[in-house]
Amino acid sequence: MYNNPLLIGERINVVTKVQRKAMEDRDKGPIQEMAVKQVEFGANMLDMNIGPVEDDPERMPWLCEIVHEVAKVPLSLDTTNPKAMEMGLQHYNDAHGKALINSCSGEAKRLEAFMPLAAKYKCNIIGLTLAGVGLPPDAETRASLAVDIMTKAAELGVPMESIYLDPLAMTVKGNQDQSRFVVDAIKMFQSMNEPPMHSLVGLSNVVNMTPASMKPLLTAVYWTILREAGLSGAIVDVNDEKFMAVIKGEDIRKVFPAEHVDKTIRMFKGEIMFADSFLEL
Repeated sequence: MYNNPLLIGERINVVTKVQRKAMEDRDKGPIQEMAVKQVEFGANMLDMNIGPVEDDPERMPWLCEIVHEVAKVPLSLDTTNPKAMEMGLQHYNDAHGKALINSCSGEAKRLEAFMPLAAKYKCNIIGLTLAGVGLPPDAETRASLAVDIMTKAAELGVPMESIYLDPLAMTVKGNQDQSRFVVDAIKMFQSMNEPPMHSLVGLSNVVNMTPASMKPLLTAVYWTILREAGLSGAIVDVNDEKFMAVIKGEDIRKVFPAEHVDKTIRMFKGEIMFADSFLEL
Protein backbone atom coordinates (compact mmCIF):
# COMPACT_ATOMS: atom_id res chain seq x y z
CA MET A 1 0.00 0.00 0.00
CA TYR A 2 2.84 2.40 0.75
CA ASN A 3 4.54 1.96 -2.63
CA ASN A 4 4.35 4.80 -5.12
CA PRO A 5 1.60 7.06 -3.80
CA LEU A 6 0.24 9.53 -6.34
CA LEU A 7 1.59 12.96 -5.36
CA ILE A 8 0.02 15.74 -7.42
CA GLY A 9 1.79 19.08 -7.09
CA GLU A 10 -0.75 21.85 -6.41
CA ARG A 11 1.25 25.02 -7.08
CA ILE A 12 0.32 25.75 -10.73
CA ASN A 13 -2.91 27.39 -9.70
CA VAL A 14 -4.82 30.40 -10.96
CA VAL A 15 -5.62 31.51 -7.40
CA THR A 16 -1.97 32.47 -6.80
CA LYS A 17 -1.07 35.95 -8.01
CA VAL A 18 2.14 35.05 -9.86
CA GLN A 19 0.70 32.01 -11.62
CA ARG A 20 -2.52 33.79 -12.57
CA LYS A 21 -0.62 36.68 -14.18
CA ALA A 22 1.66 34.26 -16.02
CA MET A 23 -1.37 32.42 -17.41
CA GLU A 24 -3.10 35.63 -18.47
CA ASP A 25 0.07 37.01 -20.11
CA ARG A 26 1.06 33.66 -21.65
CA ASP A 27 4.37 33.99 -19.81
CA LYS A 28 5.69 30.46 -19.54
CA GLY A 29 8.70 31.29 -17.36
CA PRO A 30 7.11 31.31 -13.86
CA ILE A 31 4.92 28.32 -14.74
CA GLN A 32 7.77 26.19 -16.04
CA GLU A 33 9.92 27.16 -13.06
CA MET A 34 7.21 25.97 -10.68
CA ALA A 35 6.68 22.76 -12.67
CA VAL A 36 10.38 21.85 -12.51
CA LYS A 37 10.60 22.70 -8.82
CA GLN A 38 7.64 20.52 -7.88
CA VAL A 39 8.95 17.51 -9.79
CA GLU A 40 12.38 17.93 -8.17
CA PHE A 41 10.70 17.97 -4.75
CA GLY A 42 8.84 14.72 -5.41
CA ALA A 43 5.63 15.36 -7.37
CA ASN A 44 4.89 12.56 -9.85
CA MET A 45 1.96 14.46 -11.39
CA LEU A 46 1.18 18.18 -11.68
CA ASP A 47 -2.19 19.88 -11.31
CA MET A 48 -3.07 22.53 -13.92
CA ASN A 49 -5.71 24.63 -12.14
CA ILE A 50 -6.98 27.31 -14.53
CA GLY A 51 -10.37 27.99 -12.94
CA PRO A 52 -13.56 28.43 -15.02
CA VAL A 53 -11.83 30.51 -17.79
CA GLU A 54 -15.10 31.19 -19.59
CA ASP A 55 -13.34 33.72 -21.83
CA ASP A 56 -10.08 31.80 -22.37
CA PRO A 57 -10.55 28.04 -22.91
CA GLU A 58 -7.33 27.95 -24.97
CA ARG A 59 -5.42 28.42 -21.74
CA MET A 60 -5.54 24.70 -20.93
CA PRO A 61 -3.87 23.31 -24.08
CA TRP A 62 -1.24 26.07 -23.89
CA LEU A 63 -0.52 25.23 -20.27
CA CYS A 64 -0.22 21.50 -20.92
CA GLU A 65 2.16 22.13 -23.81
CA ILE A 66 4.51 24.47 -22.00
CA VAL A 67 4.61 22.36 -18.81
CA HIS A 68 5.43 19.22 -20.79
CA GLU A 69 8.36 21.06 -22.34
CA VAL A 70 10.14 20.89 -18.97
CA ALA A 71 8.34 18.26 -16.85
CA LYS A 72 7.88 14.77 -18.25
CA VAL A 73 5.12 13.70 -15.85
CA PRO A 74 1.37 13.23 -16.31
CA LEU A 75 -0.89 16.21 -15.72
CA SER A 76 -4.13 16.77 -13.85
CA LEU A 77 -6.36 19.10 -15.89
CA ASP A 78 -8.28 21.18 -13.39
CA THR A 79 -11.19 23.33 -14.60
CA THR A 80 -14.97 23.48 -14.33
CA ASN A 81 -15.18 24.47 -18.01
CA PRO A 82 -15.92 21.38 -20.17
CA LYS A 83 -14.79 23.18 -23.34
CA ALA A 84 -11.42 24.07 -21.84
CA MET A 85 -11.09 20.53 -20.50
CA GLU A 86 -11.70 18.96 -23.90
CA MET A 87 -9.34 21.36 -25.62
CA GLY A 88 -6.65 20.35 -23.15
CA LEU A 89 -7.30 16.64 -23.70
CA GLN A 90 -7.24 17.07 -27.48
CA HIS A 91 -3.69 18.45 -27.31
CA TYR A 92 -2.45 16.36 -24.37
CA ASN A 93 0.81 14.40 -24.80
CA ASP A 94 0.12 10.83 -23.61
CA ALA A 95 3.82 9.98 -23.89
CA HIS A 96 4.24 11.31 -20.35
CA GLY A 97 1.38 9.26 -18.85
CA LYS A 98 -2.41 9.45 -18.84
CA ALA A 99 -4.14 12.74 -18.19
CA LEU A 100 -6.33 13.07 -15.10
CA ILE A 101 -9.61 15.00 -15.31
CA ASN A 102 -10.01 17.11 -12.17
CA SER A 103 -12.82 16.87 -11.56
CA CYS A 104 -16.18 15.25 -11.99
CA SER A 105 -18.71 14.81 -9.17
CA GLY A 106 -21.86 12.95 -8.28
CA GLU A 107 -23.97 15.87 -9.53
CA ALA A 108 -25.84 14.83 -12.69
CA LYS A 109 -24.81 17.91 -14.68
CA ARG A 110 -21.13 17.42 -13.88
CA LEU A 111 -21.29 13.68 -14.57
CA GLU A 112 -22.83 14.32 -17.99
CA ALA A 113 -20.21 16.94 -18.82
CA PHE A 114 -17.02 15.21 -17.77
CA MET A 115 -17.44 11.43 -17.62
CA PRO A 116 -17.94 11.18 -21.43
CA LEU A 117 -14.59 12.96 -21.85
CA ALA A 118 -12.88 10.28 -19.76
CA ALA A 119 -14.43 7.65 -22.03
CA LYS A 120 -13.59 9.49 -25.25
CA TYR A 121 -9.97 10.27 -24.42
CA LYS A 122 -9.30 7.15 -22.32
CA CYS A 123 -7.93 9.14 -19.41
CA ASN A 124 -8.26 8.97 -15.65
CA ILE A 125 -10.82 11.02 -13.74
CA ILE A 126 -11.41 12.29 -10.20
CA GLY A 127 -14.90 11.65 -8.86
CA LEU A 128 -15.85 14.07 -6.08
CA THR A 129 -18.38 12.52 -3.72
CA LEU A 130 -20.46 15.67 -3.84
CA ALA A 131 -23.88 16.53 -5.26
CA GLY A 132 -26.05 19.56 -4.66
CA VAL A 133 -25.37 22.18 -2.02
CA GLY A 134 -23.40 21.45 1.12
CA LEU A 135 -21.04 18.74 2.30
CA PRO A 136 -22.14 15.11 2.52
CA PRO A 137 -23.17 14.64 6.15
CA ASP A 138 -21.36 11.35 6.71
CA ALA A 139 -19.24 8.58 5.20
CA GLU A 140 -22.26 6.59 4.04
CA THR A 141 -23.49 9.47 1.87
CA ARG A 142 -20.05 9.74 0.32
CA ALA A 143 -20.13 6.02 -0.47
CA SER A 144 -23.59 6.35 -2.04
CA LEU A 145 -22.36 9.17 -4.28
CA ALA A 146 -19.34 7.07 -5.20
CA VAL A 147 -21.72 4.38 -6.45
CA ASP A 148 -23.45 6.96 -8.68
CA ILE A 149 -20.08 7.97 -10.14
CA MET A 150 -19.04 4.35 -10.69
CA THR A 151 -22.39 3.50 -12.30
CA LYS A 152 -22.09 6.34 -14.81
CA ALA A 153 -18.53 5.32 -15.59
CA ALA A 154 -19.61 1.73 -16.22
CA GLU A 155 -22.38 2.90 -18.57
CA LEU A 156 -19.80 4.76 -20.67
CA GLY A 157 -17.12 2.10 -20.56
CA VAL A 158 -14.72 3.95 -18.26
CA PRO A 159 -12.71 1.31 -16.35
CA MET A 160 -13.02 1.36 -12.56
CA GLU A 161 -9.22 1.61 -12.30
CA SER A 162 -9.42 4.96 -14.13
CA ILE A 163 -11.50 6.52 -11.35
CA TYR A 164 -10.06 8.27 -8.30
CA LEU A 165 -12.77 8.81 -5.70
CA ASP A 166 -12.39 11.98 -3.66
CA PRO A 167 -14.19 11.94 -0.27
CA LEU A 168 -13.77 15.71 0.17
CA ALA A 169 -11.23 16.46 2.87
CA MET A 170 -12.13 19.71 4.63
CA THR A 171 -10.33 21.97 7.06
CA VAL A 172 -10.14 20.50 10.52
CA LYS A 173 -10.82 23.97 11.92
CA GLY A 174 -14.58 24.04 12.27
CA ASN A 175 -15.08 20.72 10.47
CA GLN A 176 -13.35 18.26 12.77
CA ASP A 177 -16.00 15.54 12.39
CA GLN A 178 -15.49 15.61 8.62
CA SER A 179 -11.94 14.35 9.12
CA ARG A 180 -13.28 11.06 10.51
CA PHE A 181 -15.95 10.78 7.83
CA VAL A 182 -13.29 11.03 5.12
CA VAL A 183 -11.25 8.23 6.70
CA ASP A 184 -14.33 6.02 7.01
CA ALA A 185 -15.35 6.76 3.41
CA ILE A 186 -11.95 5.69 2.09
CA LYS A 187 -12.30 2.41 3.97
CA MET A 188 -15.73 1.93 2.38
CA PHE A 189 -14.34 2.63 -1.08
CA GLN A 190 -11.98 -0.30 -0.60
CA SER A 191 -14.90 -2.74 -0.43
CA MET A 192 -16.80 -1.39 -3.45
CA ASN A 193 -14.75 -3.05 -6.16
CA GLU A 194 -12.09 -5.70 -6.72
CA PRO A 195 -9.36 -4.52 -6.97
CA PRO A 196 -10.18 -1.72 -4.50
CA MET A 197 -11.06 1.71 -5.88
CA HIS A 198 -8.40 4.41 -6.10
CA SER A 199 -8.93 7.42 -3.87
CA LEU A 200 -7.32 10.80 -3.36
CA VAL A 201 -7.87 14.05 -1.49
CA GLY A 202 -6.85 17.69 -1.68
CA LEU A 203 -4.65 17.41 1.39
CA SER A 204 -3.99 21.12 1.87
CA ASN A 205 -7.73 21.64 2.45
CA VAL A 206 -7.31 20.00 5.85
CA VAL A 207 -5.05 22.77 7.15
CA ASN A 208 -6.87 25.80 5.74
CA MET A 209 -7.12 28.57 8.38
CA THR A 210 -4.91 26.69 10.85
CA PRO A 211 -1.70 28.29 12.25
CA ALA A 212 1.19 28.10 9.77
CA SER A 213 3.43 26.48 12.39
CA MET A 214 1.01 23.55 12.75
CA LYS A 215 0.41 22.83 9.08
CA PRO A 216 3.33 20.44 8.40
CA LEU A 217 2.42 18.33 11.44
CA LEU A 218 -1.31 18.24 10.70
CA THR A 219 -0.68 17.39 7.05
CA ALA A 220 1.81 14.63 7.77
CA VAL A 221 -0.29 12.99 10.50
CA TYR A 222 -3.50 13.08 8.48
CA TRP A 223 -1.69 11.72 5.41
CA THR A 224 -0.45 8.79 7.51
CA ILE A 225 -3.96 8.08 8.82
CA LEU A 226 -5.46 8.28 5.33
CA ARG A 227 -2.83 6.01 3.81
CA GLU A 228 -3.52 3.40 6.47
CA ALA A 229 -7.20 3.61 5.48
CA GLY A 230 -6.29 2.93 1.83
CA LEU A 231 -5.72 6.36 0.24
CA SER A 232 -3.97 6.16 -3.13
CA GLY A 233 -2.61 9.69 -3.29
CA ALA A 234 -3.28 13.39 -2.85
CA ILE A 235 -2.99 16.84 -4.31
CA VAL A 236 -0.27 18.25 -2.08
CA ASP A 237 2.26 20.99 -1.43
CA VAL A 238 5.50 19.15 -2.19
CA ASN A 239 7.42 22.25 -1.05
CA ASP A 240 6.62 21.26 2.56
CA GLU A 241 9.96 19.68 3.53
CA LYS A 242 8.82 17.99 6.74
CA PHE A 243 5.75 16.51 5.10
CA MET A 244 7.84 15.21 2.21
CA ALA A 245 10.33 13.71 4.64
CA VAL A 246 7.50 11.57 6.06
CA ILE A 247 6.35 10.70 2.53
CA LYS A 248 9.85 9.50 1.71
CA GLY A 249 9.91 7.14 4.66
CA GLU A 250 11.34 9.04 7.63
CA ASP A 251 9.82 8.15 11.00
CA ILE A 252 7.11 10.72 11.66
CA ARG A 253 7.97 10.69 15.37
CA LYS A 254 11.50 11.77 14.55
CA VAL A 255 10.45 14.46 12.09
CA PHE A 256 8.02 15.89 14.68
CA PRO A 257 7.95 15.59 18.49
CA ALA A 258 6.43 12.19 19.30
CA GLU A 259 4.01 13.67 21.85
CA HIS A 260 2.70 16.11 19.22
CA VAL A 261 2.18 13.28 16.74
CA ASP A 262 0.28 11.19 19.27
CA LYS A 263 -1.89 14.11 20.36
CA THR A 264 -2.67 15.00 16.74
CA ILE A 265 -3.72 11.42 16.01
CA ARG A 266 -6.10 11.60 18.97
CA MET A 267 -7.45 14.91 17.67
CA PHE A 268 -8.19 13.48 14.22
CA LYS A 269 -9.95 10.54 15.91
CA GLY A 270 -12.18 13.02 17.75
CA GLU A 271 -10.81 12.26 21.20
CA ILE A 272 -9.53 15.84 21.55
CA MET A 273 -11.23 18.97 20.27
CA PHE A 274 -9.24 20.96 17.73
CA ALA A 275 -8.15 24.46 18.67
CA ASP A 276 -5.21 26.53 17.52
CA SER A 277 -3.61 25.79 20.89
CA PHE A 278 -4.62 22.13 21.26
CA LEU A 279 -1.00 20.95 21.36
CA GLU A 280 -0.31 23.21 24.34
CA LEU A 281 -3.32 22.17 26.43
